[in-house]
Amino acid sequence: MKEITSNEVAVKLAEKENLHIIDVREADEVAQGKIPGSLNIPLGLLEFRMHELDKSVEYTIVCHSGGRSGMAIQMLESHGYKVVNMTGGMLAWEGAIE
Repeated sequence: MKEITSNEVAVKLAEKENLHIIDVREADEVAQGKIPGSLNIPLGLLEFRMHELDKSVEYTIVCHSGGRSGMAIQMLESHGYKVVNMTGGMLAWEGAIE
């Protein structure tokens, strides 16, 4: 599984790199704050919303601590998507939230 740290994500965002971040937490968790520009697709709905994603794009997957994002990674990779797991999830995130 390909991984990226929360600090590496923050640097890429600061450098205006075009990141595609999917937050797989539940809506009530996301309401407490998410990485600016991230798309919320709760893990339980991911299988049904995969068709919204582009297989030519790499997605950074985020959850609360890294467990659910790992499950999302396995599911998406098995369907041919390019994905990377943000280690530590939102617990490790020190950047801005919206």
